[in-house]
This record gives sequence, structure tokens and C-alpha cells, in this order.
Amino acid sequence: MNTGKTVFSQVMEFFPLHTFRRRVQRYKGDYKIRNFSCLDQFLCMAFAQLTFRESLRDIEACLRSFQDKLYHLGIRGKVSRSTLADANNTRDWRIYADLAQSLIHTARELYAKDDFGIELENTVYALDSTTIELCLSLFPWAQYSSTNAAVRMHTLLDLRGPIPSFVEVSRVKGYHEVFFLDQLIPDPGSFYVMDRGYLSFSRLFSLHQAAAFFVIRSKNKIHHRRLYSHAVDKSLGLRSDQTVLVTGVKTAQYYPEKIRRIVIYDKEQDMRLILFTNNFQLPAFTITELYRHRWKIELFFKWIKQHLRIKKFYGTSENAVKTQIWIAICVYVLVAIIKKQLNLKAELYIILQILSVAIFEKTPLSRLLNDDSCSMISSENSNQLELFTL
Repeated sequence: MNTGKTVFSQVMEFFPLHTFRRRVQRYKGDYKIRNFSCLDQFLCMAFAQLTFRESLRDIEACLRSFQDKLYHLGIRGKVSRSTLADANNTRDWRIYADLAQSLIHTARELYAKDDFGIELENTVYALDSTTIELCLSLFPWAQYSSTNAAVRMHTLLDLRGPIPSFVEVSRVKGYHEVFFLDQLIPDPGSFYVMDRGYLSFSRLFSLHQAAAFFVIRSKNKIHHRRLYSHAVDKSLGLRSDQTVLVTGVKTAQYYPEKIRRIVIYDKEQDMRLILFTNNFQLPAFTITELYRHRWKIELFFKWIKQHLRIKKFYGTSENAVKTQIWIAICVYVLVAIIKKQLNLKAELYIILQILSVAIFEKTPLSRLLNDDSCSMISSENSNQLELFTL
């Protein structure tokens, strides 16, 4: 690695510039743009994510204080908050959404052989959504009630990593989370683990017909008829393992085939959980363990809200909000790629903290992030959420 390059420039060496330019060309992002290209916009926003900038004025002040270094960072246009605000409002957010999907594809290949706690060759996805609250007076387009505004981020998380496999940002009003299932292209042989908010037997049957497996928590009053009962080990918390047919007026039409119904008692939360799955081969306890690992997507949501800039926004338009969210995802996945390719032992949180204070240093990236001092920073005594631990 060239020691003459800043840490920020070294990070951006992992950035797929050719892919990005194809996305810009597809959506005509630089059409009739003389100064401050889409690349300038992305680099400024990535800088803001990595250094935890709070506002456009904050970004402008920090970058202008290093005016002589901007060219070496790859930023060719003049940085001003008005120019950046205009870019966020007008440059198509789909440029960065497509870029994120390209980075996700690269990251998933790197993390494909990682262990996630269950000995299973199949790919396992956790599906859920999180709400990002917005101020109603500033974001009236995102209103979903008389007093609230928000956007919803739907995520399909590959539990090996964990890396988001598919993300969609939508308004809350008029888009129920179950509709996200309609956007999925099922991966045959994979498991989709979901909470009861996604319980739709017609959509589950589509997954079944596509040779994909699902594990989903059931609502309490689902009419069914038991066909077979199987022995269970109650010391593991299992209460029943049955093969059933759903018998509701509509559900029987939506899902006409046999389905597996597993009941387990969760001592920690003092709850009785009912799970439905179309997989009849795995042991019942393995099915319950798959559902238990769904909590990783909750950690993912909490982690990105805590460590990336997606709670305070630099613009108020829908395009600006989506642009910032997608660039935040790009930065998250890019750092995950760097961690894997450089074989870093430090946690992702520690890597981001080091990058935030050393962004203009010229220390080789591998030495900076593999230094023994990184291992001295223990997260065991902190309340930070942990991801990508080795």
C-alpha cells in the first residue's frame, strides 16, 4: 500500500469505481453537470459517514479546512453546503442503491463460508424492517399519521456475516411490510426466517413452490387440523412437533399442502412460540434455533442506527433521505469488505472509530487497523453492539 496516500484514499481503493461510473451513466447522474460530479457527492457523503459529521455546514467546514488535500482524496469539485444539498436533492438515489447491491454481492462472496452458529450448508436469511423516525414539519411527504412521519427500511439479511442481501426503503403509509415478500426472488434451498408480521399464506406458498424454505412465527389463532405428531425432547423447551393442514376459510385455499407446526417455550421471555415451516427434514430444535438467530437482524438495525448517519439527515426531500441511507449502507458494506480482505481482527465498530480520527493520516491501512493497540480496545466492558467478531 502506498504510504503517501491518506487513509481515506486507501479506503476508497476498495471502492468499485468502474461499477459506480456505469451506474452514473445508467441514470444520467452527471448529465449537464460541469462541477461537483456524482463521484464528488459520494466521496463527500462517505467522508461524512466515516467521520460522523452532523450537518452540511459541518461537512463543508471540515473539508474546506483540508482544501489542499481534497484533490488527493478524489474530490475535484468545490465543496459547499449548497452544492452538496442540491446534489442530494436532484441526483437519482438509485445510483447509490445499485452501487450498494454491487458491494453487497462482493461482500457476500467473502463471507459465504463464515459460521453463524448452526451447522447448516443452506443459506439462511432473516427478514425484517425498521422504522426511521422523521420530523413531520420537515418531512411532510413521509407522514403516516396525524403527528408522525417516518420511512421504513426493509432488509433481507444473510446471517453469514451478517451482510444485507437485499434492502428497500419505502414510505410507511400505504406499504405494509408483508408486501416486501413480493419483491423477493426466492433462492431455492435457502431458509427465510421471519416474524409474524410477514405471515401471509399465499406468499409463503409461493416460497414453497419456488423450492425455498421458510420459518415463521405464527399468530395465535390460526385454524388447523393435526395429521401427525412427532416425539420431542421437552428438556430443550419443545412442546410439540406436528404435521398439520391449515383449515381457515381463506388460508386453506392459499396454502393447500401440509405444513409443519412446532411449539416451543422460551424460558428467558416466558413466552410460548408457535412456528410454521415447510421443512420436514431438520430436527425441530434446529428449526427453533434458526428462528432464535433472527435476533441478528435486530442487532444489525440497532448497530447502523447507532454508528451511521441515518437518524439525522442532511436534506429534507425524499431523494435526499434515500440517498443518505443508501450511501450509509455502501459505507457499511465497504468497511466490511476491507475487514475481510485485509484479514482484520478488530471489530467493525473499532475499525470505524479508528478511521474517524485517522482519515487524513498517511499510515498504511493494514498497519493502522492491525496494530496491537486495536486488540487492547475491549468491547466486553462497553455497551456497544457487536458485529463481525472473530
